[in-house]
Amino acid sequence: MNKKTLYLTHAAVIAALYVVLTFLANSLGLASYAIQLRFSEALTILPFFTPAAIPGLFVGCLLSNLFVGAALPDIIFGSLATLIGAVLTWMLRGHKWLAPLPPILANAIIIPPVLLFAYNIEPLWASFITVTIGEVLSCGVLGMALLFTLQKYAKTLFGSPITNSIG
Repeated sequence: MNKKTLYLTHAAVIAALYVVLTFLANSLGLASYAIQLRFSEALTILPFFTPAAIPGLFVGCLLSNLFVGAALPDIIFGSLATLIGAVLTWMLRGHKWLAPLPPILANAIIIPPVLLFAYNIEPLWASFITVTIGEVLSCGVLGMALLFTLQKYAKTLFGSPITNSIG
C-alpha cells in the first residue's frame, strides 16, 4: 500500500476514534469542564507507534471540541495542547514509560487557564488539580494499558515493529 495513503488512513482512523470516544465520555458527563475524563485521551500514546497519530489526535480533538459545543478558547487551546502532547510523545517514542507524560503536562498547564477564561471555572488552582487527575487517569492509566496492548500488534497495525523502545 502507498505510504501516504496508509499515513492518511491511520490519521483518519485515529481522529474518528478520538471523536467517538469523546462522545462516549461526553454522554456520561465526563468530557468537559473542570473534571475531564476523556477516554479518547488514552489515544495520546499512539504517537509512540506512528507519526500519523499527531494529525489524527489534533483533528480528532478539534472536531470533538467543536461537536460537544466547547467555547472557542477551549477549541483552539485544547486542540493545541493535544497537538503539543502528541509531538512530544513522538519525540520521546524511545521511552515507553514517558509516552503519557507530554499530554498530561500539556493539558495540565494549558487547560486550567482556558477553563477560567472561557467558562469562569474557579479557583484556578483547583482546575490544575482536577485536570491533572483526569489526564493521569486517561493518559497515564488507560493510555499505558492501551500501549502495552497495542505493542503486541504494532507490526500489524502500524506497519513496523517498535524496536527502539526502552524498558
